[in-house]
Amino acid sequence: MLEGKPVKAAEVFGAEDGLKVTVKGWVYRFRDLGDKVFLVIRDSTGIVQAVFSGELANKAREADIESSVVVSGSVRTDRRAPGGKEILGEYVGLVGESQNFPITKDFSRDFLLDVRHLWVRSRRMQAVLKIRHTVFGALHEYFRNHGYYEVQAPMFITAAVEGGATLFPVKYVDGSTVYLTQSSQFYLEALIFSLEKVYTVAPSFRAEKSRTRRHLTEFWHCEAEVAWAGLEDIMKVEEEAVWHVVEKVLEVNQGELKLLGRDAERLERCKPPFYRVSYDEALEILDRKGVKVAWGEDLGADEERALVEEFDKPVFVHRYPEKAKAFYHKSDPKRPEVTLSADLLAPEGYGEIIGGGERIERLDELVDKIKRFGLKPEDYEWYLDLRRYGSVPHAGFGLGVDRLVMWVAGLEHIVDALPFPRTVRRVHP
Repeated sequence: MLEGKPVKAAEVFGAEDGLKVTVKGWVYRFRDLGDKVFLVIRDSTGIVQAVFSGELANKAREADIESSVVVSGSVRTDRRAPGGKEILGEYVGLVGESQNFPITKDFSRDFLLDVRHLWVRSRRMQAVLKIRHTVFGALHEYFRNHGYYEVQAPMFITAAVEGGATLFPVKYVDGSTVYLTQSSQFYLEALIFSLEKVYTVAPSFRAEKSRTRRHLTEFWHCEAEVAWAGLEDIMKVEEEAVWHVVEKVLEVNQGELKLLGRDAERLERCKPPFYRVSYDEALEILDRKGVKVAWGEDLGADEERALVEEFDKPVFVHRYPEKAKAFYHKSDPKRPEVTLSADLLAPEGYGEIIGGGERIERLDELVDKIKRFGLKPEDYEWYLDLRRYGSVPHAGFGLGVDRLVMWVAGLEHIVDALPFPRTVRRVHP
């Protein structure tokens, strides 16, 4: 075996001609011209072409698509090669065979979900996963740089945050029934009385029957709660955090955005401040577009898609009617029939990526609203304790990280935004 300098595929393009290199990876493309065999090798950094002739060509023919190989040789410039440089092969070693790799002609979404354990190797999924990596890192970076403490909440809960019927029941070890969490919000609210500004990034679970392009049953949730904060304060945090993510992706992932065909200029336009329209104004816009929504109803995916057509960057829809939002949202003192809540909608038809607002801080108001929503105060006893002992004004939000990735990467469906999606129809692989 030729002892070349160990490099990653992407490093070959910055190397001087004649440098002896060794690359370890998988066969992405195979081309046999008789006297020469071309192997395009991929690794975590990208792809590079290696060309073999003579006896080495015969050895290279043993490597089928997705075989793992070690190749060594000299770097040389060739404008016909991907990236303009290639490896003139002097050694090829087959590490792991791959026969009849199944992803060849069928690229339907259902098939690619069936073989997701193999599709994650594709350059397209690799690009998405790199963007996703940047998104998660940028969220942590934003909160840590702005004085937030990262905290963790339990995944097993006994009471629903929103009191809905979309919980996954689980038989606990003592025989009782508990549920997989929909949100860490209540626990974050408890922790603001210690740390004041907290956030978490964790899975959440919702047994919704929705089969839309933006719903998952298991999704990643970035949630934050802030003491001494109101609606305007928390909207400012949201737009800063989202823009920080977008900026970081634009800085780090230009290659991935290009591979995915994402128009980076659309992201560059998304600098704060984001647009702000009230729920009433949103209904007026929709009415002019021929989309009818009865006052008091929540906005669905179709309505959000029609609304964001009017905006070239994210838009806050604020002050939703009380019945359209969960019980913990504080009513507007100037107009009690609406809440101090806001959803952040992404442009280009993507819709809601964040829901948040002010929380009710007064015990009597919270108990009254729990009852009016047909819930039992005794089911929320520990949550009510937070209002009994030193309550303060506070606000928070929940961001769907998978939806954020979907928008930033310009993907058609949310299942394309994460490696192993879980939906109403799918728990495999």
